[in-house]
Amino acid sequence: MLKTFYLLGLLATSIAAIPLETSGREEQSTLPTPAFSPVPSPTEAKSRFAMLDDVRLLANGLLQLGQSLREFVHKTKAQINDIFQKLNIFDRSFYQLSVVTSEIKEEEEELKKTTNFLKANNEEIKNLSLEINSKINSILQERVQLQSKVGSLEERLKGLSQSIVPADQLTEIITLKEVIDAQEKTITSLLKAVKEQHDQLDHQKNKIKNLEEKLNYDSFQDTVNKPMDADLAAPDMFEYLTVNSTGPNPNDLPKDCRDLFNKGEGSSGIYVIKPNQSEPFNVYCDMGADGGSTVIQRRLDGAVDFDQTWDKYEKGFGDLEKDFWLGLKKIHSLAEQGVYILHIDLEDWKEGKHWAEYRFSLKGPSDDYTLHVSHFSGDLPDVMANSTGIRFTTKDRNDDTHRNSNCTRNYTGGWWFNGCGETSLNGRYLWLKAKGRSVRRKGIHWKPGTGPNYYLKMTKITMRPAPAAENVN
Repeated sequence: MLKTFYLLGLLATSIAAIPLETSGREEQSTLPTPAFSPVPSPTEAKSRFAMLDDVRLLANGLLQLGQSLREFVHKTKAQINDIFQKLNIFDRSFYQLSVVTSEIKEEEEELKKTTNFLKANNEEIKNLSLEINSKINSILQERVQLQSKVGSLEERLKGLSQSIVPADQLTEIITLKEVIDAQEKTITSLLKAVKEQHDQLDHQKNKIKNLEEKLNYDSFQDTVNKPMDADLAAPDMFEYLTVNSTGPNPNDLPKDCRDLFNKGEGSSGIYVIKPNQSEPFNVYCDMGADGGSTVIQRRLDGAVDFDQTWDKYEKGFGDLEKDFWLGLKKIHSLAEQGVYILHIDLEDWKEGKHWAEYRFSLKGPSDDYTLHVSHFSGDLPDVMANSTGIRFTTKDRNDDTHRNSNCTRNYTGGWWFNGCGETSLNGRYLWLKAKGRSVRRKGIHWKPGTGPNYYLKMTKITMRPAPAAENVN
């Protein structure tokens, strides 16, 4: 803008310096011509017209002024367009604001109506509350009046009874009333005792029914050998049971001890179960807080020799009430039903008790009952992990792919051995801590890797179904 004003000033100055043009001849002077007039110089005649440089400068100034004016016009137009856009945005915002304002006004009207309605309801509730309070007060007053009337009536009845009934008869009536109350208490206690006896009879009835079901099976097919002086041969508890025609439906039998516990049986003992795809057989069920668990091995006092052959370990041996091995076939039929937890309880000779748990599976006889364990928990070192994927081994059936044939003398009993003298819960029962490493290795022990062995006094191995959440994994 300053440049524009400067050019305008220059233009005005140049225009003022240009003389007016004439018609080609000079105006005659009215004054008399002097006798001698000097001849004008060329410089004076030329100064009457504008210089060419001034004209060029003026033209350049006009061109620059035109360009500046054009740029000024363009800028002004752009600013006007920007102002129009902002005005449009303002109009839209103002319209939206007016819409929101109208909605707020409508909501305010609705809120006023709701407030008026609530005020009316509040007045009604207040009136009802006052009526209820007045009624309650009247009821309390009536109650006090009735209590006073009842008290006065009791006093009158007492006075009438004393006036009508002699004192000795009144004493006798009171005594009879006390006798009746005592007899009523006695009858109540007798009824309670009868109910307890009735519950006991029901429990005994269930026990008898269970024993009758057990007796309906032919469990006397094979018998164990007994000394020559025995009068009768005892039945083999580890044989599969044959169903009699008069016996119960085998499909109604529980599939394991947990199933038996869920059906209401809460006492530990010997029961008959029938896993899927198996004949019925006897097991010892350990009923506890975790439900029913099937005992598959137990060592208590060394009454049973566990240094048995392959056939014995496959079938089972011992006494279900004491020391026994349930049998690989039966353990496999149980493990086939789903995911099971293997629980191991141990007690050493210092009466220290320990436990361990695994999720496990067991393959069939074609794979020599190969063991797989995982998900260890407990307060013992995890040593069974070294036995996973190992076949079962006995003294007459070695797994040469996993064992050194020279190690046979270093163990007794059947187990999932993975090396010479490794962990074994079916080894020789040692009543005292034997001296000598080779002798101890043949006993019941739990070897935690390179650490010291745990020589054991009692063992118990049970299995129970894994929780539903673990079955998904």
